[in-house]
Amino acid sequence: MPHYTGQIEFSIVSRGDDEVLAEMPIQPGILNPFGTVHAGATLWFADVTATHLVLAGRKPTEGMKGFPLAISLSANLAGNQTEGTFQARARYVKRGRTVSVVRTTVTGREGKLIADITTSHVAAQ
Repeated sequence: MPHYTGQIEFSIVSRGDDEVLAEMPIQPGILNPFGTVHAGATLWFADVTATHLVLAGRKPTEGMKGFPLAISLSANLAGNQTEGTFQARARYVKRGRTVSVVRTTVTGREGKLIADITTSHVAAQ
């Protein structure tokens, strides 16, 4: 059986009450066999950026109460690239007490749209 490995890393560039901006370098550990970023890496990047928005500055810890679990994800993959950096910008569609909805756009070189992702999050009890 084949064995696969990969590595995803990203940085939070800025965080405000209504928006989180993150950057992810394109590196070999996230590329598919065609040399472009694997869709799963793009989705993971967007989801974790959205989660940081809903966390509202709290540091995630194992088993924490109120961790924003994703309960739905809708993605439109619109582009890709082989090198450089992706940027994710997460903004609230709805900030709720029980469920929050976040739209995250992932862009690449010169602001080219890579993905448009909407996630819904509920606070873990």
